[in-house]
Amino acid sequence: MRKVIQFHQTSVENGVLVLHTEQDDLLEGVQAAGQIIADSDRFAFVYLAENAEEYVYLYLEEPIWQELKNVLESGMPVMARGSERTLELHQFQDELQYLVENIQGNGNYGDEMVAKVEAVFFN
Repeated sequence: MRKVIQFHQTSVENGVLVLHTEQDDLLEGVQAAGQIIADSDRFAFVYLAENAEEYVYLYLEEPIWQELKNVLESGMPVMARGSERTLELHQFQDELQYLVENIQGNGNYGDEMVAKVEAVFFN
């Protein structure tokens, strides 16, 4: 079964964007893989992390995209945080910048995903 961590709240703490989750147990033993992919069906960016056995998918859905745009503009680091565990998301800015530029005007991601990405990241 695919392990998915969702983030619905963010904060900026000491120049770091912190993505908050209540799924702290899924962060145990997880390391950043340094790659972001798109899930066009859920209108989300997905940061890949991994534990000893499998990938763990960190879902960054549309409601927090403005904060992600701020990360690209400021260059601030990004961390995922549960109640007891924290994971730094390595290569976040480079991966997100590459992906949003690839999505812009690219119908392969679906017209609605393209429109949503362009509305947030290119306006």
